[in-house]
Amino acid sequence: MSPQITELLDGPSMNRALTRIAHEIIERNKGIDECILVGIKTRGAYLAKRLAEKIEKIEGKPIRTGELDITLYRDDLSTKFENGEAFVQEVDIDYVVTDQKIVLVDDVLYTGRTVRAALDAVMDLGRPSQIQLAVLVDRGHRELPIRADYVGKNIPTAGSERIVVRLVEVDEADNVTLHKVD
Repeated sequence: MSPQITELLDGPSMNRALTRIAHEIIERNKGIDECILVGIKTRGAYLAKRLAEKIEKIEGKPIRTGELDITLYRDDLSTKFENGEAFVQEVDIDYVVTDQKIVLVDDVLYTGRTVRAALDAVMDLGRPSQIQLAVLVDRGHRELPIRADYVGKNIPTAGSERIVVRLVEVDEADNVTLHKVD
């Protein structure tokens, strides 16, 4: 059975959503002086870089950024990696996070488990004054009490459906698609 694929966001729509999120981050935080954008690898890291570029154009100065690999913080390692072996990519945050506002960035918010792992990883680096969450897509189906502060698009889905985010940096195209299996 081949999946039915529906495009939900094209490149320009994604760009508009990210521009809106950039403005919301600046407005909510009254600027960017105490903020650090932290992208959750892999696609969240690319989205954080895009948000940083937009914020710099708006504010006229760069926002601090970093990347986070949450692989070993996940509570589902045994189901994600058949042989039980996982690897850690480097945490690339060159700033002290204590007393800073951390804005975690990811592509899709689903069960909340990735975000929970990212929260644990950030807390191991220090004690931020606040942690916020920005996602391109919120598809529902939370298993943990986690809510995004900034959402590009809410897309209610069935549990059997899949959201696929493609980014030009890794997939040679920008779009978000819904995959349904009949």
